[in-house]
Amino acid sequence: MVQHSTDIESAFSALADPTRRGIIERLGRSDAAISELAERFDMTLTGMKKHVQVLESAGLVTTKKIGRVRHCSLGTRRLDREAEWIAAYRRMLDARLNRLEAFLERTKGAET
Repeated sequence: MVQHSTDIESAFSALADPTRRGIIERLGRSDAAISELAERFDMTLTGMKKHVQVLESAGLVTTKKIGRVRHCSLGTRRLDREAEWIAAYRRMLDARLNRLEAFLERTKGAET
């Protein structure tokens, strides 16, 4: 998985911010203009443009200019590599917790 770390890092970095996660959730319902998103999240157009650029760089959002308005929609990136990494991490953590549980069960009676 190390060979894909740049892609994974860009997605995790983009999604680390609660505003950007909110933008993704909002765009999941329907496309929106940057001005609509800025109003919804109570921020300046400049601030919203920066958030959208981060999401766009990670492939999570696409934008298209129609007239004077820039419209945003969800990107085509499916986060498959990120989901695989999270699943592997969960398996590793579950295995560690299972070993701890087994150890505690084995040593439960040893205290008395």
